[in-house]
Amino acid sequence: MRLTTKGRYAVTAMLDLALHEGRGPISLADISSRQLISLSYLEQLFAKLRRNDLVKSVRGPGGGYQLSRDKADIYIVQVIDAVNESVDATGCGGKGDCHEGEACLTHHLWCDLSDQIHAFLSGISLADLVARRDVQEVSQRQDRVRLQSIEFERIEATG
Repeated sequence: MRLTTKGRYAVTAMLDLALHEGRGPISLADISSRQLISLSYLEQLFAKLRRNDLVKSVRGPGGGYQLSRDKADIYIVQVIDAVNESVDATGCGGKGDCHEGEACLTHHLWCDLSDQIHAFLSGISLADLVARRDVQEVSQRQDRVRLQSIEFERIEATG
């Protein structure tokens, strides 16, 4: 079972948005800088997240993205589903054609595992993750590093 980069990045970006939501709309450039995710990749992900009503965009100066509803009402499985990511532990994509066109000996075991993972992710909201101390500590470290980088760039530019 492997969650691809698309699903991981989508969850990471949404969690970043949830952690910084009190600051107004968050630019994708800010998320890109903090999370080291390509800006163009974030643009693709956020187009899907917006289409699935998980985020809304704010245009103009100071614009960016906001969660479309309370972080307690956005579950990790919704984020993964929004970017067309599959949480599937089978080798056949759940089709049941894994052994010469038929279900393999362990097909139903892997289907059950996929169901368990889906249920697990359905029970975790962005608010649950934001409330975790370890998540808050990592976010604070990332903010410090980003501020140091901005300060360094300012000093380099002036001289």
